[in-house]
Amino acid sequence: MWLPYALGSALFAGLTAILAKVGIRHTPSNLATAIRTAIVLLFAWLVVLIVGSAPTIGSLSATTWLFLGLSGLATGASWLCYFRALQLADVNQVAPVDKSSIILTVLFAILLLGETKSLAIRLVGITVIGVGTYLMIERLPKRTEVGGSRSWLLYAVGSAVFAALTSILGKVGITGVESNLGTALRTIVVLVMAWVMVFASRQQGQLRSIPRRDLVFIALSAVATGASWLCYYRALQLGPASLVVPIDKLSIVVTVAFATFVLHERLRKRAILGLVLIVGGTLLMLL
Repeated sequence: MWLPYALGSALFAGLTAILAKVGIRHTPSNLATAIRTAIVLLFAWLVVLIVGSAPTIGSLSATTWLFLGLSGLATGASWLCYFRALQLADVNQVAPVDKSSIILTVLFAILLLGETKSLAIRLVGITVIGVGTYLMIERLPKRTEVGGSRSWLLYAVGSAVFAALTSILGKVGITGVESNLGTALRTIVVLVMAWVMVFASRQQGQLRSIPRRDLVFIALSAVATGASWLCYYRALQLGPASLVVPIDKLSIVVTVAFATFVLHERLRKRAILGLVLIVGGTLLMLL
């Protein structure tokens, strides 16, 4: 039953990156992240009310609260890094690095959660994904805000590391909580963290000057994120993290396709080969 949720997560996550890229063209990335998170929070709690899981909050253990909070902090850090990277570089540059979090997630799942089934196949899979990611990173320099600087790469790597931590902490945190409620509670932490960053960088004054078009796409990316999260954490609750995460990361196919045909970002043959390897390595781990 977890497979349809994992596929839904991948589809909506792929759309998120494209919509967000358009929405942050004239808006500071931290401010855009904070606005998106507020919308995701509303979306998440609406679903909680629909499924009726809110009354179970009082029964959550201290351990569940702790890991949901830590997962929320990791998510917030990942988002802040990811959307800053998107603002500095092309989607087709950032997405492969971000999706390489699958490598760390699988390793964490093996070492910390004891998910050792088909260990050899999964290790081969993450190796293939690592090679594919490298090939996609090595692209011809394109336009960036910092004149060709690779500072975007540091943000993209940070996004991947924190995303991997999010998956593992989230897997532990949702063991004793209904998945939609867990998502909603985590989002509160992300929202607080995002707005702290906005005020720390003194960007709150720019809120009224955000172009309407940017706001629309920021909102749409938030809805896509909310849908992706709800599918993702339901899949994590039903299936093993070392299988759910690889399927979720197939969102890179959706992202690259939209970036190529909608944003007209070019891919070299080397990068196309890298994408094939990433998808192949991901599918290999599902055997």
